[in-house]
Amino acid sequence: MSRAFLFPGQGAQTIGMGKDLADAYPAARAVFDEVDEALGERLSSLIWDGDIETLTLTANAQPALMATSMAVVRALEAEGVGIEAAAYVAGHSLGEYSALTAAGALSLSDAARLLRTRGRAMQEAVPVGKGAMAALLGLDLGAVRKVAEEAAQGEVCAAANDNDPGQVVVSGDKAAVERAVELAKAAGARRALLLPVSAPFHCSLMAPAAGVMAEALDDVDIHAPKVPLIANVRADAVSDPTVIRSLLVEQVTGSVRWRESVMAMAAKGVTEVWELGAGKALIGMVRRIDKSLATHAVNTADDVKAAAAALAG
Repeated sequence: MSRAFLFPGQGAQTIGMGKDLADAYPAARAVFDEVDEALGERLSSLIWDGDIETLTLTANAQPALMATSMAVVRALEAEGVGIEAAAYVAGHSLGEYSALTAAGALSLSDAARLLRTRGRAMQEAVPVGKGAMAALLGLDLGAVRKVAEEAAQGEVCAAANDNDPGQVVVSGDKAAVERAVELAKAAGARRALLLPVSAPFHCSLMAPAAGVMAEALDDVDIHAPKVPLIANVRADAVSDPTVIRSLLVEQVTGSVRWRESVMAMAAKGVTEVWELGAGKALIGMVRRIDKSLATHAVNTADDVKAAAAALAG
């Protein structure tokens, strides 16, 4: 039985996430304490008792989601299940940092600081209201690329997230993305809707943020992960720290090739995937990509105990 551990991205955040893990497992609480210390603020208070609007701000959501995923990882470790129970790790956008932290490539404190920097840089790269993202449902990647190219009209419009066979997200200048929504509907999309995001992620408009991340990543140690990472922008396994560093920079402007990443894992023999952290969005995508893969979500203390029993076998 070959497994992959998956780590969610932005949009999965909820108030209270990870609280029961922190209450049940000292190792999980220690994750939130270390992230608080690394950031010099009580992010845990915002996660557990704050308001969703503040938590959803990119600079907060990114380290918060990573902390919640790592709380699951540490709780599993406390139950005797280490990262080596998986053959591969992968994460959706910011989830790639969670995956690398879980696999020992990044320290928890470095990951928290990097994601705070990444969130701020991505938010500040484009003035509010200038960019947008839209989900186009019912069109495949090829059709969406044609729509994006036609919608651009000298502006930026690109496929940002290839999530599953019927869900591709486009990103770019607001007017171009709005044109893409209308063109997608005309092309037969089941639905096409603007997303409630604060910036146009994973397109060339994020180039200033990529520059910020290149500098930030130069200042941290990256080790070879204990299990290979299926990287967003390559949809293939990587373990070389130098390659990982460059791909994390490329990822800011590059497309998240999630559909291809899941297909790559299946081609490498993965038969089951476990989503560690908030929500169940990734396993929903996995089911639409390859119905033969067994899927599991682990985000509560009860989930951890059930997962540990299954994974120990």
